[in-house]
Amino acid sequence: MTAPARPDDALAIGVDIGGTKIAAGLVDDRGRIVVRTRRDTPAEDPSKVQDAIVDAVRELTSAHTAVGIGLGAAGFVDEKRSTVMFAPNLAWRDEHLRETLERRLGLPVVVENDANAAAWAEVRFGAARGEDYVVILTIGTGIGGGVVLAGQLLRGRFGLAAEVGHLNIVPDGRRCGCGLQGCWEQYGSGRALAQEAQEQATVSPSMARELLRIAGGEPEYITGHMVTQAARTGDVVALQCFDELGKWLGRGLAQLAAILDPAVFVIGGGVSEAGELIRVPVEATFRKHLTGRGHRPTAEVRIAELGAEAGLVGAADLAHHR
Repeated sequence: MTAPARPDDALAIGVDIGGTKIAAGLVDDRGRIVVRTRRDTPAEDPSKVQDAIVDAVRELTSAHTAVGIGLGAAGFVDEKRSTVMFAPNLAWRDEHLRETLERRLGLPVVVENDANAAAWAEVRFGAARGEDYVVILTIGTGIGGGVVLAGQLLRGRFGLAAEVGHLNIVPDGRRCGCGLQGCWEQYGSGRALAQEAQEQATVSPSMARELLRIAGGEPEYITGHMVTQAARTGDVVALQCFDELGKWLGRGLAQLAAILDPAVFVIGGGVSEAGELIRVPVEATFRKHLTGRGHRPTAEVRIAELGAEAGLVGAADLAHHR
């Protein structure tokens, strides 16, 4: 729902740049989206992606004044929050977005990794509001991450911190798109959930009746969303798949807790739509594998609240606080 308009001096623009769509919106300083727009992403042409961003921003500023622009991009963003060094789903290589867009639009620009932007939104306005030590996982095709320590985004010396999906969790394991093997996202992502369900439905179709019904009888058509649907009806295979995914995620959380010691873990991304179906097994495995368990405070595991809007809202708020 569109929020009531506030004075324009309270508005910033957030832009969430994905491989298929560009979502943009005017956001007030309470994290509420006043008006939004979207464009398709011409992912094969960097200059056309910039043109689409400019067009969306100009639409938003045609009737409102904004204090700045925050861009959330799926890729490696340098420590100056200026350049996208590499984006796996876009043709961006050392793309100097801030400089170019500031010149074209006449507004200050902040560029941020999309998972960092989503994490910031959950800390400011969502499931982790009021917390200063938080790890957010955005679990979809892969695993993205954002870390907030002492109220500040952890970005690292080169801007590349919190790429948690590429923790090596199984030596010489499944090959990852990053070029390595055994990365966490190969076992704990939405894609891994769907693959597990496809395999189990093929081997044990009688136990996956509802899951196969939703998929039209074809195991290879099963998606993560279908697994969630089936699990809610009590489908045995779908529930087992969530238990398996929860084990992989819980083990990873225990390792992150040993290093970062957050107060809260937040599960976001597409898998978070499963709610308690995923939170409960994740928390159980996390507690089982936590070092020093029983003799230390234990972080909470929560489900993200802002959904698909988190990246846009977080990017805008980072522009507010640039």
